[in-house]
Amino acid sequence: MNEPVLDIRGLTVDLGGREVLSEVDLQLRPGELVGLIGPNGAGKTTLLRTALGLIPSRLGTVSVHGRAARQAQGTVGYVPQRHEFAWDFPISVAKAVATGRTHLTGLLRKRTEQDRAAVDAAIARVGMDELRTRPVGELSGGQRQRVLVARALALRPRLLLLDEPFTGIDAPTQELLSGLLSELRDEGVAVLMTTHDLAAATTLCSRLCLLNRTVVADGEPAALADTDIWLRTFGLDRAEQLLRSLGVSS
Repeated sequence: MNEPVLDIRGLTVDLGGREVLSEVDLQLRPGELVGLIGPNGAGKTTLLRTALGLIPSRLGTVSVHGRAARQAQGTVGYVPQRHEFAWDFPISVAKAVATGRTHLTGLLRKRTEQDRAAVDAAIARVGMDELRTRPVGELSGGQRQRVLVARALALRPRLLLLDEPFTGIDAPTQELLSGLLSELRDEGVAVLMTTHDLAAATTLCSRLCLLNRTVVADGEPAALADTDIWLRTFGLDRAEQLLRSLGVSS
């Protein structure tokens, strides 16, 4: 099989004097779409941000395309949770998407034809062509999520990290993103996404990684049918508690 695009080994991370990740091992190869599943506070966002080189580790290694994470920042597409973007900033959709290439272009360098082509292709891919000049502050929640995805795709990454991409979006946007992630997987992009949407995860993902500060289980969705694994991941005693924590009626 191809070498890992993302290779995390023995990762331990402390934040605020508290251990939030412990001895995490996770590898993603080209064409894999992996869902990162776990309760709030399990360290999912921390794992993504460490993979981006934004948070240092106490122990372990993170490599992207064989390089240290901080050295590979310009090659990784990242879709943060929507509240992390400054939507009140007076900027158009097209200009917001173009900021995704800042690691390649720098803040001051004039954008090239290649930059413009990458931005145009990303906007088209998320179905936002007709809104490219609209201020981002006027967009709906689903449209904003499309902008964030386009911003990541403008980098033309071979590794894409997404933090809760299906949270609070409308049905058309969910359908579009599901199709887009499947296309990217088929194109050989390695995709890692955190999500609480188990229906989407089990349908879309080739693997699920169950995380609660450390990896509890990692495998194909069909191989993770044991309820005990999910109870341990979410720190619960009974299946009824698990269903409630996932927003499912028993």
